[in-house]
Amino acid sequence: MFPDGICRVSDSYYTKTIQFNDINYQLAQQEDKTAIFEEWCSFLNFFDSSIHFELSFMNMATDAESFERSVRIPPAGDEFDPVRAEYSQMLKNQLAKGNNGLTKMKYLTFGIEAASMRQAKPRLDHVETDLLNNFRRIGVSASVLDGKERLRLMHSMFHMGEREPFAFEWKWLVESGLSVKDFIAPAAFAFNGRRTFQVGGMYGSMSFLSITASDISDRMLADILDIDSSQIVTMHIQSIDQNKAIKTVKHTITELDRSKIEEQKKAVRAGYDIDIIPSDLATYGRDAKALLKELQSQNERMFMVTFLVMNTGRTEQELETNVFQSQSIAQKHNCVLRRLDYQQEQGLMSSLPLAQNLIEIQRGLTTSSTAIFIPFTTQELFQDRKEALYYGLNALSNNLIMVDRKALKNPNGLILGTPGSGKSFAAKREIANAFLVSDDDVIICDPEAEYAPLVERFGGQIIKISPSSPQYVNPMDINLNYSEEDNPVALKADFILSLCELVVGGKEGLQPVEKTVIDRCVHHIYQKYFEDPKPENMPLLQDLYEALLEQEEKEARHVATALEIYVTGSLNIFNHRTNVDIQNRIVCFDIKDLGKQMKKIGMLVVQDQVWGRVTQNRTAGKATRYFMDEFHLLLKEEQTAAYSVEIWKRFRKWGGIPTGIKSLCSKIIKKLRPKKDCDLPRGMDKYLIQRRPPKGLLIGPSQFLVCALPSLIEDRQQPVRSWHGGGHTALFYRQGVQLRG
Repeated sequence: MFPDGICRVSDSYYTKTIQFNDINYQLAQQEDKTAIFEEWCSFLNFFDSSIHFELSFMNMATDAESFERSVRIPPAGDEFDPVRAEYSQMLKNQLAKGNNGLTKMKYLTFGIEAASMRQAKPRLDHVETDLLNNFRRIGVSASVLDGKERLRLMHSMFHMGEREPFAFEWKWLVESGLSVKDFIAPAAFAFNGRRTFQVGGMYGSMSFLSITASDISDRMLADILDIDSSQIVTMHIQSIDQNKAIKTVKHTITELDRSKIEEQKKAVRAGYDIDIIPSDLATYGRDAKALLKELQSQNERMFMVTFLVMNTGRTEQELETNVFQSQSIAQKHNCVLRRLDYQQEQGLMSSLPLAQNLIEIQRGLTTSSTAIFIPFTTQELFQDRKEALYYGLNALSNNLIMVDRKALKNPNGLILGTPGSGKSFAAKREIANAFLVSDDDVIICDPEAEYAPLVERFGGQIIKISPSSPQYVNPMDINLNYSEEDNPVALKADFILSLCELVVGGKEGLQPVEKTVIDRCVHHIYQKYFEDPKPENMPLLQDLYEALLEQEEKEARHVATALEIYVTGSLNIFNHRTNVDIQNRIVCFDIKDLGKQMKKIGMLVVQDQVWGRVTQNRTAGKATRYFMDEFHLLLKEEQTAAYSVEIWKRFRKWGGIPTGIKSLCSKIIKKLRPKKDCDLPRGMDKYLIQRRPPKGLLIGPSQFLVCALPSLIEDRQQPVRSWHGGGHTALFYRQGVQLRG
């Protein structure tokens, strides 16, 4: 083994290993499955007869206690520890439903014959580059293993069920005089029986798949890999030279024709009709001619395939149970899983990711027949991080979905769904989870007064904004950190322009002259505060109103007249100084009792208050999570939508984690379509889609793949066409799963 990942298996045979991730295949629509299948066929056809390759699928059991510990929320020594304990118990119950205790890995190992390392390396590098590009075309992320990673992989195979860590450094080889084999070898091998063996403290058994079925489902490999035990499934695939394959098939057809002539001669001598020949002979003849046609005109190649399964168990009884389960799955697909009698050692060595097949049991298959063992099932979303949050269970594997949004390229998110699908519950669960596992601040804009019980349980603050409420929030509030630029008033002016656009109304929004006078007045009224930044010098909406009246332009008076009802009229709730302390860790702005028009203004004001909190927390090194229900209300007016998009873009850089919540309908679909005037969804790396999404939903570029939704990425912007069942979907930066629970 060399540090760059090349392994010299024999004097003239060199191999490398690529680890590849899963994609969502089993839950995809039929046409998407067909597309993936065709790409996988092209992938297999890349290999010529000079390249030996092996597909390895390894399900390795992890320590159950340590895995449970990784999802448990540690106590913090405060009054919410009982809630943490209850939430941890819920996660433990959900964990028992899946097989997160199994680490599932997929590898492709390829090898070539070469006279020396100097000859092998450039060709291996060339094949590696082509394979990575082929994986990329399918949408699969893959990476090449270096020498130490390959050794660690084989160490884990030889130490199943043990906690012995892998310890190895290249410099130790010279110092100790040992070889790499000494660092991966188990305590002992025992090949005493004809059908089983022992590696350390584990029992194992090697079997091969006898492919006797005439028609195989693409579920077969997935069903075998779904077994809830440590196992290794290996497929050795060797391409046959096309000319040699065609010549072999033609020779077979010739032999069949010769046998057919002999049978006809016998029939003539016996006085029978010459068309009466053995049925097997006729069947074989038709099949051979069909195979020849596929090889010559349908882009098919011939492969020799060896399919090996290594089952394990801590006891012989457990091993036999796991072998029986694998045999049952093979039987379900009309195949037979047979034990490798007296070949257990050769089978075990053939299961190592070295692309060396010591078992001479092979089955000839065409490209499409080989590709039916498609190596893709469903993506998993599990981040083992301190602040990873629970989002549900993978609908296919029942595994936990745990994601830390801070680790995403962009933490901004959306929760979309039909009415009654559980959008608010999903948001409340995330709020509770984030509150319990992190020290982030949480701010909620609550248009329907449904988050109050949760906020009260966590000792949060509820700010009720309504015409009859004594609590006030000043929309003109600003702090010295409001913008990362030298002039924070410029960003504040953008907010006030959005506010005035909601006030003035109209289809065309504010006119250019109106924007000019508003901007002039905003800079004027903040001069006194920045000269002496005291709370009593903070301007009010009335100061803007009076400044507008002092302007000469008639447009200024038009805006001032529109503002009058919000300054001296019956809707003057935003013309007061802030009299509430919004420094609590969890704050809920209740705007249910605001009127329809005032609700938009209230949401915009709350968003501006959140931005002020984000700027303060950035200095303190804290994250701020913002949940906005009915967020689409801010996307209706052009100026307001532009400001909201700008703020959401800034959130990421300033430690903000915003989440919009909205029912899916035709209006929001139009807003979600990538276009010039609203690119908010383009900046999202997290989506939760509750229940069935409507047809025509198109999520913008820079997004990701999802099992139930077609590929929604830059080069394939496809609309949603259909849906599986009534489940939900979670998408996190080019990765998605259908979820439940």
